[in-house]
Amino acid sequence: MSIPRQLSSCRAVLPDQAVIVAHFYDIESGRKDLAARGRGRGHERFAIPVPREGGITDLLEEAERSDRRFDAVICESIDRIARRTYIGTLIENKLEEAGVLLLAADEPIVLDGKRASQILTRRVKQGVAEWYVLELLEKSWGGFETHTEQGYNIGKPPYGHLAKKIPHPVPARRAEGASKHTLTPDPVRGPVVTTIYGWRVGECLGYQAIADRLNTDLDRYPPPQPVDPERAVGRWTHSAVREILVNPKHTGYMVWNRRATKRDGGKHNPPEAWVWSPVPTHEPLVPVEVFTAAQQVARRRERSRSAPGRNVCPGTRRSYVLRSYLVCVGCGRRLFGRNNRVGTEYYICRPPKGYVPEGHPRSYWVREDLLLKGLSEFFNSEVFGRARRSRLSTLLADSDEHAVIEHRAAVEAVRKSIDDIAARRERLISSLEHLETPDPEFTRDVNIRAAKLSAEREEKKTRLVELERTRPARQCPDLLDRLPTGSIDFAQVPEAALRRLFDAFRLEMRYDREANKVHCQVTITPDVLTAQRKAAAGTLTNEKPAHDGDHARVCVVPPAGFEPAHTAPEAVALSPELRGPAPVFRREMKVTRVAGVACTWAFRVRGWGESANFVAVTEPLGRVLVVDDDEVIRQLIAVNLQLEGFEVFTAVDGRDCLDRVGEVGPDVITLDVMMPRLDGWVTASRLREDPGTRHIRVVMITARAQEHDVRRGHEIGVDAYVTKPFDPNQLIQTVRKLATVSR
Repeated sequence: MSIPRQLSSCRAVLPDQAVIVAHFYDIESGRKDLAARGRGRGHERFAIPVPREGGITDLLEEAERSDRRFDAVICESIDRIARRTYIGTLIENKLEEAGVLLLAADEPIVLDGKRASQILTRRVKQGVAEWYVLELLEKSWGGFETHTEQGYNIGKPPYGHLAKKIPHPVPARRAEGASKHTLTPDPVRGPVVTTIYGWRVGECLGYQAIADRLNTDLDRYPPPQPVDPERAVGRWTHSAVREILVNPKHTGYMVWNRRATKRDGGKHNPPEAWVWSPVPTHEPLVPVEVFTAAQQVARRRERSRSAPGRNVCPGTRRSYVLRSYLVCVGCGRRLFGRNNRVGTEYYICRPPKGYVPEGHPRSYWVREDLLLKGLSEFFNSEVFGRARRSRLSTLLADSDEHAVIEHRAAVEAVRKSIDDIAARRERLISSLEHLETPDPEFTRDVNIRAAKLSAEREEKKTRLVELERTRPARQCPDLLDRLPTGSIDFAQVPEAALRRLFDAFRLEMRYDREANKVHCQVTITPDVLTAQRKAAAGTLTNEKPAHDGDHARVCVVPPAGFEPAHTAPEAVALSPELRGPAPVFRREMKVTRVAGVACTWAFRVRGWGESANFVAVTEPLGRVLVVDDDEVIRQLIAVNLQLEGFEVFTAVDGRDCLDRVGEVGPDVITLDVMMPRLDGWVTASRLREDPGTRHIRVVMITARAQEHDVRRGHEIGVDAYVTKPFDPNQLIQTVRKLATVSR
């Protein structure tokens, strides 16, 4: 510790008649604000042989008292007071106002009032000290960024990963025995992380609901162990689940600066402040797309519990099945449930005072039975109805054409902008040519403006290339066809089963009071298709879900007199009764490709006649065998290739691939590297050794495409590499190119 040394330095320069009567010091950062100084208790962890009467704030408080014990304050150096010039001069000014002299051991002690040279010297020292600290922090930040980019982990490995010790890259540090750590999957806890993300994305479970499910089998799902063993609780908690779901390191990327460890009490930094490695640095436990979907669930479920049934608040008489799903369009708040004296259930929007938007009533009520009636018809006709394909063709009548028109308009607009910029630049240069003796300042301004126009033109050209390279997503009803058919009377379905269904389909309901409509949207994606089918089966039939015994009453399918729709479906008019206007459900289905993740089917409310068109692919571009042990990745690749027009088959690992390749006869095979039973390398080698399969094109999809991996692949005969996380467009182009060559 430097405290004894500083005390000795001060004693050595004091006049003989001076006596030290008190000691004030802090063991914390001198860059803190003055109000935050002296609150730490770090000094209690050390045996400091110097008594302590308090910190810097205690010193200032006593200096302002009339019965203070001292006339002057001395420190080893003026930069010891604070590492920020402003805070240092503030302390000096407060002492001066109290009539207390501030001295420093490395300065001459001046008592005659002549302080000009002393003040100049102090300010220079304070400025240099602040510069030194800032430079050190900036260099330290750069070091952490480089450390992260190289894939080295900082701190304890996250749950699901183990620390892989490697020699330090600096020879001198390596000679001292220093090392660094990267991450590798934990064979026991890694699958638990994947399972947690599956529950979160597939079933939209809350943190506590996931923790409760994990606590049913602690041998299979071992709980995390904190750094301090005494803090271990021996079970899963909602905070432990949350920490796993918000940690981006599970995606295979190394990420730093997620928390402000030096300020703000260690709160979480916003994602835009995180430092990411440019490429994956370790084997992922979940794809980036699944991690992103989990964060979206968090935004939708904020302050909403997962468990069905009544709230734990005293006086709660019943539960409301649509809570957390129904949102007011006018104010953006969730509607809450309440029943009247005769037992009729309503959902109420009542913003707090001072937060009522203009034109929004103080409160309004909507009946639950009317909402469930319209929602029931929505699911029965658009999602589970046998005529859904026919209705889909009607509802999507103009979507593709509209998307193509919008895309062409965007391309044409960018081209016109490029031509306009070129014409303006030409006119600018012409104005300079017409001058016989141009002014130098005018010439300089023209050159600057011409350079800006050139840069703007290049930016537009880049945008044009991006637009021409992309194209509107093609519609595909395959995901909808994989769902079961049936009819449900929502009024008869137990709440637990109904909420499982709504969570699996990511139900969103937005009530527009002005238009008197409810906008309803569900989403179907490959990564949650299994959970959606399971939830649907538990609602449409008497099959019991794995985690609950609730089931629904079976209805006849199709209902009597049900015919496929030939025109846009009519709205379901809900008769107005009692309080509030009756919501009217209108339905539309829109198909989009979401950031290469999956196809999203969105049922939304729009005006009459607004629909979309489905374009079917009649001639496959080729056969592709997708091989991956991860079901989410396997479905993701398969759906994107199907959207493009390929005939796609799947296999769960290398051995399954070799068993199916003769039956399928693919033009291209996409191979994951890390798979059980038979990995991608061995599978590719055996494909090349067999005369009947050596002609098939092979694409390796891996999180690691290092130079030695590429070299090994070329030796085996791999045709192309795609690195995870991959851009679906890049994968499609690669497969299309290889399929064309193969055929």
